[in-house]
Amino acid sequence: MSVRSLTGGLCSAAVAMTLTCASATLALAETITVTDIAGRVVEVEKNPSKVVLGEGRMIYSIALLDQDNPFARVVGWKDDMINYDPDAYRKYLAVYPDIADLPSFGSPYSDEWNLEAVLSLGTEVVFMNLGNLLKAQESGIIDKLDEAGVATVFVDFRQNPTENAMPSIQLMGRILDKRDEADAFADFYQQQTKLIYSRVAQIPVEDRPVVFIENAAGYNPNKCCTTYGAANLGRLVDLSGGRNWGSMKFPGFKTNVSLEALFADDPEVIIGTGANWSEANPATMAVLFGYEASDAAVQERLAGLAAREGWPELSAVRNGRFHSVYHQFYNSPYHFVAMQAFAKWLHPDLFADVDPDATMKQLHDEFLPIDYSGVFWGTLAAGG
Repeated sequence: MSVRSLTGGLCSAAVAMTLTCASATLALAETITVTDIAGRVVEVEKNPSKVVLGEGRMIYSIALLDQDNPFARVVGWKDDMINYDPDAYRKYLAVYPDIADLPSFGSPYSDEWNLEAVLSLGTEVVFMNLGNLLKAQESGIIDKLDEAGVATVFVDFRQNPTENAMPSIQLMGRILDKRDEADAFADFYQQQTKLIYSRVAQIPVEDRPVVFIENAAGYNPNKCCTTYGAANLGRLVDLSGGRNWGSMKFPGFKTNVSLEALFADDPEVIIGTGANWSEANPATMAVLFGYEASDAAVQERLAGLAAREGWPELSAVRNGRFHSVYHQFYNSPYHFVAMQAFAKWLHPDLFADVDPDATMKQLHDEFLPIDYSGVFWGTLAAGG
């Protein structure tokens, strides 16, 4: 073989190898076109290795998809889960200790967000909340990320959870190349919600009790009250067989309510929300629901809320229909568990066979990398 033919053969082999490597790289960096929950058409890298979460509590959803390690591709987040759901943070920290060093970038919709730091990590996708779409547009962060070649994708587990949670999970599953996991959870979600919807449809309107949702009950001991309209937890009440007080009173997502208005209407059922906010706000009297909560502590806090001035005279307190639920269900694809608890409280005979505690355990056993512990809802005990 001549030197020329040998060289040509080597060069040809080198070119072929280069093309093969390039093709492999292109295959790994496949770009797909998706429509996010804001209705935006977005070009995004499929199966990205570096993701930033615009809100830390999005890990509730990522964990359903990247079940081996929800943090494997997360290179940065916001510290809201650390501050406002520390039980969950510590639960994940025990399994994935490296997250202690995960960078926090603050809110992506404000000046505190360090865009340079986000870009320096090689971020490919930033997930943001639909509820902050306007803020993101006004801040210009979407355009800045786009100019830098970083895709921004909006999901929603808060504004319209029953409409957008599963499309959001499916969207994230498609992007993260976890469609099978997304489908499996969607099937489970469908089973658990249809269990409620099929029965609620048979309940006459006049047999559906009026329910007042007290958002973040006792977070600030000197302030009451904020409640939901026909959205988020208010919508969950309506779908669970109740008539949400806020849905009947005002349009919109959430509003402040005077105690006088609440006491005058004296709703049949009251459901507060709580979480472990004691570290963010040591003065809080909220029910500290979460993975580290105990039944005794829940009852103590419920009794404190029911004993506020004027509250012992309310029908819900006197009739044993004073409840509270884990606040973070309002921003999580796990909200169907709260719906099952609502349904049992509102129509105990009709939903006698429904067990939200068993549902919560099944959720953890089949879909999450952490085990189930703690307390996530409760009813004030008689004489409490």
